[in-house]
Amino acid sequence: MAEESESEKTEPASQKRLDQAREEGDVPRSREVATFTVLMTAGAGLWMTGSGLVRDLSSAMVSGLALSKEQIFNPDVLLTRVGIDIGRVMLACLPLGVAVMVVALVSPLLVGGWLFSGKAVAPNLMKLNPMRGLGNMVSTNALVELVKAIAKTLVVGFVAYLVVMKQKDAVIGLAMEPFKLGSVHMLDMLGMSFLFIVGALGLIAAIDAPYQMWHYANKMKMTRQEMIQESKESDGNPQIKGKIRQMQREMAKRRMMADVPTADVVVTNPTHYAVALKYTDGSGAPKVVAKGTDEVAAKIRELAREHKVAILEAPALARALYKHSDIGDEIPQRLYAAVAEVLAYVFQLRTFKPGGRYPDRPGKLDVPDDMDPNHPAYELAKQAKQQALQKKTDNNAGNSNGAQQ
Repeated sequence: MAEESESEKTEPASQKRLDQAREEGDVPRSREVATFTVLMTAGAGLWMTGSGLVRDLSSAMVSGLALSKEQIFNPDVLLTRVGIDIGRVMLACLPLGVAVMVVALVSPLLVGGWLFSGKAVAPNLMKLNPMRGLGNMVSTNALVELVKAIAKTLVVGFVAYLVVMKQKDAVIGLAMEPFKLGSVHMLDMLGMSFLFIVGALGLIAAIDAPYQMWHYANKMKMTRQEMIQESKESDGNPQIKGKIRQMQREMAKRRMMADVPTADVVVTNPTHYAVALKYTDGSGAPKVVAKGTDEVAAKIRELAREHKVAILEAPALARALYKHSDIGDEIPQRLYAAVAEVLAYVFQLRTFKPGGRYPDRPGKLDVPDDMDPNHPAYELAKQAKQQALQKKTDNNAGNSNGAQQ
């Protein structure tokens, strides 16, 4: 059952899959919508411009059949006259032709949007595969197309029958009308009949457009395994990302260790924590150049001894510096006094000369209780901070709900 669920396409298509399909020219299309809009435009154009079109075409026909002696016996004059008549016919049909062409270009925007894809027009031998063609003939899509064809035939046939029966007497009366008037009347009836018949296709198009959108979305669905694979390709394999993060940590650790010899002092816990500090005159507060616990702390102490960097045991200060400072950052302002006392001791050690008074080692340093992770006040301060944050969040949510109401 688990294997079947993994192979079933139950997940909506991702944006990446939709973009790839669009690049290949695969977008939802409704031929019924395109056909309906083009035919409706042509019918409306004939109905609105019918009288003028008949008049212009009749004039061009009369002009084309009325030839003078010079035109008959002079081919050059005849060709010029024929060219003029053809131009008049094209000019008369131009508005209708332009309207149909514009609608034919715009109609794809209604379903799927306008698209040109080089991959779609590229040669594809798979389209010539007879087995694939046979599969398409017996597919669900082929059955739907058959149902649509039958529905179009029935609907259009029924509407055409109603239109013809309603205009039966008017059609018979055309024989009694003058030629020009009868031609205009006939064109108007044809245009109106055409609009009614094509309008029946609007019902098919209104059903086909949502179906094509649903069918495309269903076709583009993905299996859960495909979603996982795509996520790996997009975001990277978790194992590779983990390896990269490990390498980054190792590189950062090497850079940190390289800065230990430049430190002024290493404050220790004495064994579990070690924080290396460096102070540069005129550059602000002292900065943390390295920190670590356990094995990393031991390595920091070892490097400090090798390069004769002062090591001072100050457990509360070491824990507070480690908890509240990041590598490369200045120390917290509340620890200025304690660190200043430590640096003063270190600088006195550097200037100490044999025979002089040895500097006094710092006693109890001024480390706030709520900054020492091992002090009970730290947990109390942490809980108070969380409660204040939760209260602020609740107040903001209450204000938002009140504004919505």
